Amino acid sequence: MMLMNIGLQLNQISEGYVILLSGLLIVFSALLTLSLFFKFGLPVLLYVYKVITKGRDKKIKDIRINADENFTGQVAAVISASIHLYLNEQHDDENAILTIKQARKMYSPWSSKIYGTHPKL
Repeated sequence: MMLMNIGLQLNQISEGYVILLSGLLIVFSALLTLSLFFKFGLPVLLYVYKVITKGRDKKIKDIRINADENFTGQVAAVISASIHLYLNEQHDDENAILTIKQARKMYSPWSSKIYGTHPKL
């Protein structure tokens, strides 16, 4: 009986080591994968994004910004005024007076402390 008990304890200890080692292996392999992705994968993705958006031979300073001549200060003022009016319209002005009415509670033996289930010490 004693040998069987020792065998069960050793089996439980070995299962604990298996769980510990598999958890550590999963965590450190995930960290290694993420570090390799940020070291090598992210620059490749940024280069592909740069090629797709700006073209291979163009430099950033060579790209011209297309300005819209129809967008004047008056248009910006109208847009900002409409946003301001919309955001101020969302809030209602309510009465700031609070009235607190005390609710009358009926007696209920369910909440009475004299019918407690635990004896007093």
